Amino acid sequence: MSIYKAYDIRGLYGEQMDESTAEQIGRAFVLTLADLSGKDAAQLRVGLGRDMRLSAPSMAAAYREGMLAEGAFVIDAGMVPTEMLYYLVGSRELDGGAMCTASHNPKAYTGVKLVQKGALPFSGDAGIGDIQERVEAGLGEAPGGGSSESIDLWDEFHREVVKFIDPDKIKPLKVVVDGGNGMAGPMVGPILKDLGMDLVELYFVPDGEFPDHEPNPLLEENRRLIIETVVAENADLGIAWDGDSDRCFFIDGEGRFCDGDFICALLARAALEAEPGGLVLYDPRSSRAVPDTVKAAGGSTDLSRVGHAFFKKRMREESAVFGGEVSGHYYFRDFYCADSGTIPALSILQLISTEGRSLGQLMEEFHSTYFISGEINSEVGDQQAKMDEIEQMHSGAKISHLDGVSVDYDDWHFNVRPSNTEPLLRLNLESLISKQDMEEKRDALLTVIRGG
Repeated sequence: MSIYKAYDIRGLYGEQMDESTAEQIGRAFVLTLADLSGKDAAQLRVGLGRDMRLSAPSMAAAYREGMLAEGAFVIDAGMVPTEMLYYLVGSRELDGGAMCTASHNPKAYTGVKLVQKGALPFSGDAGIGDIQERVEAGLGEAPGGGSSESIDLWDEFHREVVKFIDPDKIKPLKVVVDGGNGMAGPMVGPILKDLGMDLVELYFVPDGEFPDHEPNPLLEENRRLIIETVVAENADLGIAWDGDSDRCFFIDGEGRFCDGDFICALLARAALEAEPGGLVLYDPRSSRAVPDTVKAAGGSTDLSRVGHAFFKKRMREESAVFGGEVSGHYYFRDFYCADSGTIPALSILQLISTEGRSLGQLMEEFHSTYFISGEINSEVGDQQAKMDEIEQMHSGAKISHLDGVSVDYDDWHFNVRPSNTEPLLRLNLESLISKQDMEEKRDALLTVIRGG
């Protein structure tokens, strides 16, 4: 399987990727940036960061050597969360940046997320394919001549993200925090303590061994402990982050996982309080809670294809104030249109404090109206043929093709889209009638998708 993915480069360390691979990618990255920017490689200024994985120090050093070999100037931020690399590139107006991370993947993986000027990501559609072609064609002898410096961004980053809230409005709360032994502890822990939060810390120290669980809170088994702890500690809420901490997930005080659609709606409402009438982007899988909430708050909405590369591009094009995906990626125009795991956590804490309602009460306004299936994966050989079949069955509905097939009726809707990397179809369905109606329609569709 190729290491060149839709949104990053990623593979098993020592088997699919190693330091020699990283050096080649670093060189190809600089050459591709030079083409995109119209500059000579020796004129480029590039940021570099790495996460806490055991292979990250040597892999990041290899990316740096590759970039230096092509003559670039590298600003190395050391061990940081991914959003700090975005901040480095955006705040210094760098030509690009490389974040050595495998995000939420298990211990054995390594990888790199690449961005160009403005922290706009490379993707399979733009940039990553060029790097693959260069590496596979062979790069020849490097000219050398690059230079680098190290930088400590931590205090500056903490000051900047706190500007997204009013600290005086936040009340002390008891919060269970699960960093999954990723980068969340140093990223957001000091801020939460300064705000007077009573923290119950789980796996809040970075540790590339991941001794407790994989850093992927979307998997139910990885959030079991935080749910149990929220209930046992009688906490106000729980917050969990993925490995490189650019996504966060919420547990209400009753121990219930909060769906990304509904968190997106709350964050959109908060963004519109700061900028009335603003535009919010959301993805085709989302609950109608998002556009309904935005409309009620006086804003407007538009759809974006799933994936951070598409969202960030559209955020810039449309000057959208906020964007959100059901997968826990939340984008902020005033944070270089990048996704953050810090700003949503702070925003939800402020929302709870100012509205005087618990997170569970805020969620209830959605749970009582919008009945969602969550994303359900099914292995399908010919994905396009199956989507065509589903579309023909629902020809009387409003149908769109922004990302897979979206079928909209007045009181229910669904999206079916193919996986970028696996032979899977992903179903998200919502009913506005009842949970039972959602389940019946979900099961009927799954029967079609799975060929029953």
